[in-house]
Amino acid sequence: MTDLIVPALLSASALAIQAAASRRLAHPTIPVIHHRTATIDGVDVFYREAGSADAPVVVLLHGFPTSSHMFRNLIPLLADHYRVIAPDYPGFGESDAPDHKTFAYTFAHFANIVDELLGRLGATRYALYVMDYGAPVGYRLALKHPERVTALVVQNGNAYEEGLLAFWDPIKAYWADDSKANREALSVLVAPGTTRFQYVDGVADVSRIDPDNWRHDQALLDRPGNKDIQLDLFRDYGTNVPLYPAFQAFFRAHQPPTLIVWGRNDTIFPAEGAHPYLRDLPDAEMHLLDTGHFALEDKLDVIAPLMRDFLDRSLSSH
Repeated sequence: MTDLIVPALLSASALAIQAAASRRLAHPTIPVIHHRTATIDGVDVFYREAGSADAPVVVLLHGFPTSSHMFRNLIPLLADHYRVIAPDYPGFGESDAPDHKTFAYTFAHFANIVDELLGRLGATRYALYVMDYGAPVGYRLALKHPERVTALVVQNGNAYEEGLLAFWDPIKAYWADDSKANREALSVLVAPGTTRFQYVDGVADVSRIDPDNWRHDQALLDRPGNKDIQLDLFRDYGTNVPLYPAFQAFFRAHQPPTLIVWGRNDTIFPAEGAHPYLRDLPDAEMHLLDTGHFALEDKLDVIAPLMRDFLDRSLSSH
């Protein structure tokens, strides 16, 4: 009888071990996201960081009017294989917002600050996820250090004049004549209705969009002095356009592996700005998604698997 019981107990033990292993596979370890600050150029720059220090680096660069908050759901889906770094530019999110009269709110300055941050963190090679404002910040970074860019993920981030359509007409008028009237005409871009519009326009099912997004962003836009910060940046965005040929030359010369995941219903950066990438990056993978500007909020379930597959293939040698 004892001889029969022992094998049965061993078999039960083996089954229990197998069951525990299956549970571990079904419930993987959740990556820890660290929320940190570095003082750069006299400003406390906030950033989110997750993943192993020796893993390939993925830098997430946010758009207007949000912050690294836009990546809060994506970061855990990447950090098991990648070291993820997502900064807030000065004037955005949890970073300091010094007075615009004493601090230069320019895309060149933002690129230099992100460059300094990555240097301090020992990130000497990195893939870039660029969205909206993140595109000129990231592409300026690429011009400074083209050899460091291992891949690009482009989400509604412009580098071609074809992408600057009717929405940009009042902003272009401000570039041409930075009068008080033209400046004040852009105040609508920091109004609550516009902030909400950026999240819901072009989205078929608005119930997929967390309203905390625009309420969070608007609370930060409404901080004293922040309107002038944003108006300064609307003006300075015009300095990016003359760099478009240089950005495009970088694409042609270096051919970084590129994934384009673009909300095709975006009013701000419409799909007309996505297609020209293929002129300079003919091997880029393009997915035009049925959503709007903040595609990641609506289509995380589509973008995250595409991005994981792309990064796993593109960075396997890095």
